[in-house]
Amino acid sequence: MLAPEAVVVVADDQISCNLDGQAAILNLSSGTYYGLDEVGATVWELIANPRRVEEIRAALMESYDVDAAQCSHDLNVLLCELESHGLIRVSDGPTG
Repeated sequence: MLAPEAVVVVADDQISCNLDGQAAILNLSSGTYYGLDEVGATVWELIANPRRVEEIRAALMESYDVDAAQCSHDLNVLLCELESHGLIRVSDGPTG
């Protein structure tokens, strides 16, 4: 589980594009493609620049009709999965 103040940003060793509201990501190290649905693509856009987990959650809460606890859980699951595949970097430091 990522702390709300953890900072997340896309990894350098990937390329991605938007495909009709979804995201396609290629991990350049492994050569593996990944796909994200509309909500995942929104998160991906948000973390193009370093953001705290709590900022990402707040943005999702504004854009989607979702329970706060469910949003936090689903966001953490997604971010942990992206991190495990080397697609994002997570740090404890401030964004600026």
